[in-house]
Amino acid sequence: MKKKIYTLFFLIFFISYSASAEIFLSLKKNKVNVRYGPSFDSDVKYVYKKINLPLKQIDKKENFRRIIDMKNNSGWIHVSQLKNNNSVISTDLKILFKRPSSFAKPIAQLKKGRLLIIKECKKKWCNVETGKFTGWVDKENLWGISK
Repeated sequence: MKKKIYTLFFLIFFISYSASAEIFLSLKKNKVNVRYGPSFDSDVKYVYKKINLPLKQIDKKENFRRIIDMKNNSGWIHVSQLKNNNSVISTDLKILFKRPSSFAKPIAQLKKGRLLIIKECKKKWCNVETGKFTGWVDKENLWGISK
């Protein structure tokens, strides 16, 4: 009886954990077609023209991934056009710091909508690169990373 209870508990935990895990990807190229369906036969819905743009995976079918972007646009992209997430977008005004601390020297002010390339992340901070600046930002108000 105990074995059945433990098994049931494990299954519930595993299902709830896997359902809550967000998967973020980034665009591999400067021009990527987003399709209405998971097939090359499906019409092109729109085209992304921003390399490293972060996207959230919401479904998958064979070699296609259904994605949603920060503005809730969705569609299907072939896996050859995607890579593991390496970027985020600031959803609010942010400060780039020299070290992972709000008491560190500020380097730059980042505007809302700025694309940031992730070099490394810790618990509450990410080391990012944007334009000619490299530094640390806190994870608050970043789209494209699981909290």
